[in-house]
Amino acid sequence: MPVEITWWGHATCTVEDSNVRVLTDPLFARRLAHLRRRRGDLPPPGAHRADVALVSHLHADHLHVPSLMQLAPGTRLLVPRGARRAVPGLRRLAHLRVSEVAPGDETPVGDIVVRAVPARHDGRRLPLGPHRSPALGYVIAGEARTYFAGDTGLFDDMAEEVGPVEVALLPVGGWGPYLGEGHLDAGRAAQALAQLAPRSAVPVHYGTYWPIGMDAVRPHEFHAPGDEFVRLAARHAPGVAVHRLGHGESVRLEVAR
Repeated sequence: MPVEITWWGHATCTVEDSNVRVLTDPLFARRLAHLRRRRGDLPPPGAHRADVALVSHLHADHLHVPSLMQLAPGTRLLVPRGARRAVPGLRRLAHLRVSEVAPGDETPVGDIVVRAVPARHDGRRLPLGPHRSPALGYVIAGEARTYFAGDTGLFDDMAEEVGPVEVALLPVGGWGPYLGEGHLDAGRAAQALAQLAPRSAVPVHYGTYWPIGMDAVRPHEFHAPGDEFVRLAARHAPGVAVHRLGHGESVRLEVAR
């Protein structure tokens, strides 16, 4: 059975594996604080449907309570350990089955298992604090093993912590003209790809949201990361098939371990 990946923009993807729909970092807003959606239509209502939704960390563009409110009653939601203490708005999600997870935790959902893995990123709910929660990635194991990195920097033991995977969903940009520590740009994402050595990769977390009033500030940082990742991945990890999707586009991957 093929695995299907749909990119809705930013870090929001649907992964369909073994008849289970997994939704990553749901963000269905046209505007979020100082950010506005510059490219791609909002995900349609069908994108809200999932068996389980994964939240990688507590930043508002990844844990967006109004978007989570749109998930169907009974949807499972995995959030980093400590999230309910740090984000009181999660109490409004009484219609969801919320579980807190930490690196190493495994959650069966139908015929897949979701494993939380470490990420190198500030996991706090900014600008609030001081409560901390770990930033996470997730490995979705079914017919394939699909790694959703969330937000992360490159770290030496990434391949060991993540384990063998067939598909990698890697962030390659951001929502502003500069990427701070704890992020992957196109070059670092290509290096991560070389470490992980999956069969296929999809670049995410770029070309969707941009700060209001900054359209003319380093615009290539908004438009270019996807193509730059394709180019650099061919140099650093030539054996990996990279699929640069448009917003709302899907790819079906035949993967055999």
